[in-house]
Amino acid sequence: MGRIPGNLPAGAPEVPAIGFIAHVDTAPDASGENVKAQIIKNYDGSDIPLKGVPGLSLKTSEFPELLAHKGETIITTDGTTLLGADDKAGVAEIMDAVQYIVNHPEFKHGPVRIGFTPDEEIGRGVVKFDVQKFDARYAYTMDGGEVGELEFENFNAASAKLHIQGCNVHPGYAKGKMRNAILIGQELNSMLPVMSRPENTEGYEGFFHLISFKGTVEEADFAYIIRDHDRAKFEARKEMMAKVADFINTKYGAGTATAVIKDQYYNMREQVEPHYHIIEIAQKAIKDAGVEPKVQPIRGGTDGANLSFRGLPCPNIFAGGLNFHGKFEWVPLESMEKASQVILNILSEFAKSV
Repeated sequence: MGRIPGNLPAGAPEVPAIGFIAHVDTAPDASGENVKAQIIKNYDGSDIPLKGVPGLSLKTSEFPELLAHKGETIITTDGTTLLGADDKAGVAEIMDAVQYIVNHPEFKHGPVRIGFTPDEEIGRGVVKFDVQKFDARYAYTMDGGEVGELEFENFNAASAKLHIQGCNVHPGYAKGKMRNAILIGQELNSMLPVMSRPENTEGYEGFFHLISFKGTVEEADFAYIIRDHDRAKFEARKEMMAKVADFINTKYGAGTATAVIKDQYYNMREQVEPHYHIIEIAQKAIKDAGVEPKVQPIRGGTDGANLSFRGLPCPNIFAGGLNFHGKFEWVPLESMEKASQVILNILSEFAKSV
């Protein structure tokens, strides 16, 4: 955590302390070790070879959003690792704004709070975050995607771990005796709706996502994440997961399937909406940076969700990156510059609003 005192004239009305937060960890989905970034200046709109892996490239046919950034400076991976713009871009943007504030004492602002968290990607980014010590009235996470994004709705989230206990018998003598844990787990998975998988959903649609599997004939483990913006539908999804486990136990015997379902975080909208002026201030700050705001739900979660439920309303602002969590990740330099400007604009708006 860090803080910058306000510098408004003596006798000026009190301005609330505003926080800006980013996370320093990167996704475990791909290696973040020895990142070798590529910097493409004055991008010409063609495919971008990822030179660390022969034949691999960012293709405009697959990622047409590249074409919206012709003429800009594009930062990519070399194809061997992720880039880590989620959320190193947010860290850089906050520190760029801090540098501006320190170097320009004429820039008027109220108290500023800065927080960098670990473990956001595994849902534990603010487990030990001391909201009282941070001492901000409101905050913003710089952890969104494409330039212009502004989000104050996110998924309700839960994890589900399913253990399948089979019965292994020599295959030559298995008739009527063997219960293959792998196949039983596949059967359980097949009872979840196919159209509720991430690859078949968008917008406000929730999903069941099988994220890992490990098993043998004797026993198998399936791990899921469960997501939905609507709280009632979220609860129904968790109930469905429990019911398919119950069905397996009815069919194959008690103790065959064990389900452990745990809530991870909730939709921040109910906590942020009563303070809607912080969304309106962010919208104006984005417009004043020359960008059209895109208010939309997060199809994921941020540290801001948990912080909002702990008394610190905390919507999410774009960091500028795209294709997070993999080797096709990229970020335009100009989008990062816009994000940094938005931070300064927000501080100016709060200073003017009192």
